[in-house]
Amino acid sequence: MIAIIDSGGANIASIKFALERLNIKAMLTRNIDTIKAADRVILPGVGAAPGAMRKLSDYSLIDCIQSLTQPVLGICLGMQLLFKHTQEGDVEMLDIIPGKIKKFATEIGKTIPHTGWNTVHGYDHKLLRDIPQDSFFYFVHSYFAPIGDFNIGTCNYGESFSAIVVKDNFIGCQFHPERSGEMGSLLLKNFAEIKP
Repeated sequence: MIAIIDSGGANIASIKFALERLNIKAMLTRNIDTIKAADRVILPGVGAAPGAMRKLSDYSLIDCIQSLTQPVLGICLGMQLLFKHTQEGDVEMLDIIPGKIKKFATEIGKTIPHTGWNTVHGYDHKLLRDIPQDSFFYFVHSYFAPIGDFNIGTCNYGESFSAIVVKDNFIGCQFHPERSGEMGSLLLKNFAEIKP
């Protein structure tokens, strides 16, 4: 069973529906015991980092998430929350992955937020099994993780950034696999099959 952390937000249920279409059992929850007992965990993210961290704190989920040992997938803001710090509101986050989240510079000559389909150039990892190089995924974000030691997939939007990161059992995707068609479904299936 996959536990989807219910941290509030309008589109979190779409992840559950995407998994159900793959016949993968998932549960929206903020119950700490349920999350710790799950085979895998998804940390979705909707909205802004300061509010998201406040909700995780209000629900006493920060220590819980940091201590997880099963595969964990952070999606969009959920990926960014895995990092140490963000420029968005100058907020300290979960500090699972070293590094700081930055805002796209207006100088890149692109519309911000980065919204829509873009290619991901991936590296060898079981999350990307059977996903062709430079496949398209759906993005909606104004902040990004610079390319660093834990990057396994990159995207370019005026500048290159981390589209997928991995550190130990924690994985993050800046894009929304649940809104990324066939390739997004395959990525979710691959995540569900990763062995703890």
